[in-house]
Amino acid sequence: QLQLVESVGGLVQPGGSLRLSCAASGFTLDYYHIGWFRQAPGKEREGVSCISNYGGSTNYADSVKGRFTISRDNAKNTVYLQIDSLKPEDTAVYYCAAGLSLFRVCVLSRSGYAYWGQGTQVTVSS
Repeated sequence: QLQLVESVGGLVQPGGSLRLSCAASGFTLDYYHIGWFRQAPGKEREGVSCISNYGGSTNYADSVKGRFTISRDNAKNTVYLQIDSLKPEDTAVYYCAAGLSLFRVCVLSRSGYAYWGQGTQVTVSS
């Protein structure tokens, strides 16, 4: 069974940091582009970052550039999202997703991903 499992998020103070992980089971992540998405209450799910298979390229939403860093460890079948300088507007449920593509670059569109994790809550508040 193909499964993606995000690590537990949590409550973080503004300006703090958090590292989310996304572990795959039932399949090998090597061939997949991986995206991180988030959905805040009352808002659409948006792509925040992605990394191509084998890590050749990354992509970030403008709202997170310079604060979020995506990486992958194919040996551990895991992708990470390092989040620094957290802001209250980063509060959301964060999802990781995996998708296959003929293109070398990943996209921040939901349509590019077929497999999704269950999501993890990140709350930024003092």
